[in-house]
Parts: sequence; structure tokens; C-alpha cells
Amino acid sequence: MQDFNLNGGSLSYKIGNLQGVGARARQEDSFAVANAFDVEKIRTEGLFFTVCDGMGGMKDGKKASETAVASLRNSFMEMNRMGDISSELRDSAFKASEAVYSVIGGSGGSTTVTGVIYNDKLYFASVGDSYFFLLRDKKLYRLNHEHNLRHEKYLSGIRNGDMDPSHYRNVPEAEALTEFLGMDGISDVDCTVRPIPLKKGDVLMPCSDGVGGVLTEDEVRRCLSFVSERSMCQQIEQFLVAHARKNQDNYTALIIKCI
Repeated sequence: MQDFNLNGGSLSYKIGNLQGVGARARQEDSFAVANAFDVEKIRTEGLFFTVCDGMGGMKDGKKASETAVASLRNSFMEMNRMGDISSELRDSAFKASEAVYSVIGGSGGSTTVTGVIYNDKLYFASVGDSYFFLLRDKKLYRLNHEHNLRHEKYLSGIRNGDMDPSHYRNVPEAEALTEFLGMDGISDVDCTVRPIPLKKGDVLMPCSDGVGGVLTEDEVRRCLSFVSERSMCQQIEQFLVAHARKNQDNYTALIIKCI
């Protein structure tokens, strides 16, 4: 666990991180934060963060997640801050997918939640089944959606007039990913169309499904309600241990607190 303070715009940021292997043989998640120790760059370029979850059971998940992180970070460094950051972030996800495909050849991949905070506004892009939470005024919000068969069936149901998500909870192979970085022909990136203005007290948590897919939303809310980002990370780990899943996945979380 690490934590440090950042300043940019009218807000400052405290950042913490948590990562563990769980019950897996090795760590296949990767993460990065850019401009973490340069206040001036945060003001001029923004704060970049990403969590990438290499897909276990496929070829070299660690290499896939590391390749995705490197590509996304490079795209951030080349970004035109005077342009459409949302579109550029979306394009960076497609570029990352191409980069992973070129390395793994379609036999492996990675999910991602990646974002930029610029002028106290949040931009993000998401592919796969990782999670992105916002705690604001004691209320927890899930900012992204999952690219899996359950969600795809739900969207199809909405188009046909069925608004009840419970009808799709027991879809066969519901967790199977429909989009991930490194697949041949990625077609959808969940991303902001307009940036989300941040305010003092907001807490952001991008995380792999080893966290978001295990903790209940009430547990996430309770964790993110702690005063310090270090305490938040410690409580997340305590909840993961308490769940005691035999097949606990790798887990990674970033905490970004606006102060």
C-alpha cells in the first residue's frame, strides 16, 4: 500500500493503492499513475491512472496487462489537452487493444479502467469487467458498465422492451467477456461523453474484478468512507480476507481522494 498527495487545479488529490495475488499462482494485474510527483505537470497535462487486469486462463495475462498499461500511458503523454479528451481517451483504448493483439496474437488479453483528471474534471474509458466507483456525499455510484454476456443480453432486452435486469442474472456463461483489450475486432469502449466535474470529498476507485466482483456495494461504500486512503485500502483487504473465496482472483485497486 502506498499513498501520496497531489495538487492540480483547485483540488488536491490523495492517492493510495492496494494489490494482492489472492489464490492465484502469480499476479497478472498491472496499474499505473502518471504525473504523480509533479504538481506542475498535473496542472498542465492532468493526472493519469489505469488498472489493467490480465485475463487468467489465457496466454500470458501479465504481459497483456503490462502492454496495455504502457500503451495507455504513452497515449496520455501524447494527448492534446486542448482537444476532445474523451475521444482521445476512447481512441487510446483501441490503440491499447491493437498493442496487446500484436504481442499476444489474440490468444490473451486484458480489461482496463483508465482515466484522466484534468482541470478538476474526470474523463474515463473502460473495457471488460473491471469496476470504477465514485463515492460522493456518502452515496456510491458505479461509473462504468461491464462488457459481458449478461450485460449484452440486458441491453438487447431493453431494446425489445424488457427493462427488468433480473431476467438476465442466470444467463449461461453470463460472465464471459464480450469485449477486452487484445481481442480481434474490439468494437465498444465505455467512456465519458462529457467530463464529470469533481468536487472536494469525492473518492474514486478504479479496481479489478478481484475487488469489485467480490465486495458488495455496501462494503465498498463503507471502505471508501474512511478518512485516509490508507485506511480505505486496509479495510478493502480485510473484507476480501473475510469473504475467504477459495478461488480469489488477483486484486488491484487505486484510491483517488479529492481534497
